[in-house]
Amino acid sequence: MSGRLAGRKIVVVGAGTRATDDPDAPIGNGRAIAVAAAREGASIACVDMNKDAAEATAELVRAEGADAVVIPADVSDPEACESLVTESEAALGGIDGVVLNVGIAAGAGLSRTTVEDWDLAQNVNLRAHFLVCKAAKERLGEGSSIVFISSVAGLQAGSRIPVYDTTKAGLIGLSRHVAAECASRGVRANVVCPGLIDTPLGRVASGGRPSRDQTPVPLKRQGTAWEIAWPVVFLLSHEASYITGQVLVVDGGLFMR
Repeated sequence: MSGRLAGRKIVVVGAGTRATDDPDAPIGNGRAIAVAAAREGASIACVDMNKDAAEATAELVRAEGADAVVIPADVSDPEACESLVTESEAALGGIDGVVLNVGIAAGAGLSRTTVEDWDLAQNVNLRAHFLVCKAAKERLGEGSSIVFISSVAGLQAGSRIPVYDTTKAGLIGLSRHVAAECASRGVRANVVCPGLIDTPLGRVASGGRPSRDQTPVPLKRQGTAWEIAWPVVFLLSHEASYITGQVLVVDGGLFMR
């Protein structure tokens, strides 16, 4: 296949989309990233704790004419973080890029966030990213790329979920360390920070906090998962070969308010 990612082998962690009964539900970020990368010629390892969701993404990838494999993994388990890397490498015949899209919210405010909420979200949202990068580091070669999916909530308090905001901010610090340590190998690491994006998970968030949909975004709308996917494809590609340790905010101007 031709394209900006032709011949590249990309692991997308969190490649599924949340199941919903809404027939008009939009695509999720992870699935859009996997499909967009496939359109640009990449082979994709679709990693998700929900095997059915990963399979659905893999079918969409194959419909684009690209190869896809499914790797079920619960990243709250440290051993799964390492095995998903080794399994992806074996199935794809190598790894040229990793997208870390997985993340959860737990608790609400300081008073309604338990220790269990805090530990689970920390393990999924931050520890897993550290462990996957640790396992992938020696397997990524010159020109490879790691992309972390954080959030504007990691740049300013906004979700009212302290562990979510904290872990999303932590990803930015982790990404800079990964970028610095991997630079000598020619491996880049960057962060994409989405703003208000219309995804199935975003609609669940709006259901719990209706004011979310009233947030005054300068571009006067929420974004789509495709508007997250294409910047990620750019950062995975050789077009971004001199970009590392950076944070790209994709939020319709929300953060500049």
